[in-house]
Amino acid sequence: MSTTPPTIFSSGSDPATDTTTTKPTGTLLPNDTFPFPREFFFPPFFTRQTNLTTYHAQQTKWSSLLLSYCRHHRLFRLSLSPEVLPFHNPRINRRLSVSDIKSLIDFLKKDGRAEYVPTSSGKQKGETEGDEAFIYWRTPEEWGSLIESWVDETAQRGSVLTVYELREGEGTRGTEIWGMDSDVLVKALGTVVKRGKAQIFQSGEDSLGVKFF
Repeated sequence: MSTTPPTIFSSGSDPATDTTTTKPTGTLLPNDTFPFPREFFFPPFFTRQTNLTTYHAQQTKWSSLLLSYCRHHRLFRLSLSPEVLPFHNPRINRRLSVSDIKSLIDFLKKDGRAEYVPTSSGKQKGETEGDEAFIYWRTPEEWGSLIESWVDETAQRGSVLTVYELREGEGTRGTEIWGMDSDVLVKALGTVVKRGKAQIFQSGEDSLGVKFF
């Protein structure tokens, strides 16, 4: 493999700060509405580059793509299979390997933009790596701030709400909170608790409640 950095891997913006504002321009694939960037149709994009500088640029572009793709489709977690979009491009018959996908997740973890979803057996063994990952196009802290803003806008300070009401209630319908992944929502609420602005407690047999201060 050539170690000369392809121009398509030239350094770009930081995915942790800029991907969520990227304008939706690109190429569509059948049955998908996400505009894929040009590098997604470049076969070497799916092969780990041996030059360290090039590899870092490749990881940065993949991070940007993954965050943008999940934000576009409002995906909060993603299978780490090489057969699913965006790890697979059926048009050019290229896919990332499992090891490269996990390297990408590890790269995103450094900026707090991803986290492995532990399996049930993994939780028991204390392992953290599973076959899915949370993709944080908004970090739990960012979601927590958004929830706090909604609480203030709707005068909910002092109120008690269930996680179900936040995810599927009429009060949040039409907001970005509605339809959130329940695990990500609980993580977001946990950041509000850490700031001393809320308390989470058991509400009923299978429900969590939260009170905002």
